[in-house]
Amino acid sequence: MSTPAHGSALRADQDRAAAPHETPGGASEGRRAVLRLLRGVGAYVLVALVLAFFALPLLWLAAAPFDRNPGITASLPEFTLRNFERLWHSTDAVHSLASSLVLAVGSAVLVVGCSALAAYALSRVRIRGRDGILYALLLLSSIVTGTAAMVPVFLLAAELNLVDSYLGVILVLTGGLLPAAIFILKDFMDTTPRSYEESARVFGASPLRVLKDVVVPVVRPGLATVGVWTVAQVWGNFLIPFLLLRSPDKSPAAVVMYTFYTEGGQPDLALISTFSLLYSLPVVLMFLFVSRRYGFRFHGGIKG
Repeated sequence: MSTPAHGSALRADQDRAAAPHETPGGASEGRRAVLRLLRGVGAYVLVALVLAFFALPLLWLAAAPFDRNPGITASLPEFTLRNFERLWHSTDAVHSLASSLVLAVGSAVLVVGCSALAAYALSRVRIRGRDGILYALLLLSSIVTGTAAMVPVFLLAAELNLVDSYLGVILVLTGGLLPAAIFILKDFMDTTPRSYEESARVFGASPLRVLKDVVVPVVRPGLATVGVWTVAQVWGNFLIPFLLLRSPDKSPAAVVMYTFYTEGGQPDLALISTFSLLYSLPVVLMFLFVSRRYGFRFHGGIKG
């Protein structure tokens, strides 16, 4: 005969048996899930802060040119187009954009053309110490920067009567960018199938014809990369044009931007922001065009 206490204990045992068991492994899995959630939230918060850090200046640059009274803080603009009108009537600003275009296009043409010829020769001709020469040029061009070499460069330009001329600036900029451009293009030249060139030579094609009709169509993405890189480097270069171009009407945009001050010596934020927006548009549009055209993929083709 069972007692009431024994019946209560039996029912308690049955309830514990029917209840789901909580194992130590289940608790640790729950803690791991919570930690993963916290890590994910922390990562997204960090990314959001980094994006905000870089996006706020861009938002200011996009809004300030249309603001009647732009300030350092980012705010909704009091819409106006008077800043663009002021900039248009500033002859120095208009001439500076044209000067930057001349320097960028001239340097890009020289860098792409000379680096293509040099990279093709270094890729196809087997000479002793070829790779050492290439790495030495790249190393020296990185160590001896424009600032360190400006005194001999300026003296050389003065001896050749190239001071205050676009040609002198283009030659100096081209010489500084060529080693890295050759290094980049040589990798593209090395991947070009040599069977294409051999087939062209069988039909009597000259080396320049082989380079023009066989190699260049295959390495177009590399040429476009070097061209965009050259334009971006020249477009934002300040020191060399500032030292070699003496006439104000020949100064590029990177130099003229530092002259936008009020009569009291304060930066004219309206002109600086408007000019900065117009100054950045050509490089951005060029990058978007090349990216859409090639998409960072290797497209090739042989002209008939």
